[in-house]
Amino acid sequence: MPFRAAVLVWEIGIVTRVDHVPYVVEQDEDGVWCASAQLRPGVGAVGDGPTAEAAVAGLRDALEALLAEVGPPDELTLTLDVA
Repeated sequence: MPFRAAVLVWEIGIVTRVDHVPYVVEQDEDGVWCASAQLRPGVGAVGDGPTAEAAVAGLRDALEALLAEVGPPDELTLTLDVA
């Protein structure tokens, strides 16, 4: 299955940040849909549900909670130096 990208929006100080996180959606042998994404090695999130859309919604919630807990990975972090 091809990769897709979840759009995540969060605020860093007064800057709003939008990033696209690649994810995969698959259906298991029992018919349950699972969406998974990896922010960095060893740090990822999953969502599941009866439909692909429900799995992606669960993944989005899990990613938002993960970012709130551990912060965005360095690859997604924006640093501004305003003089």
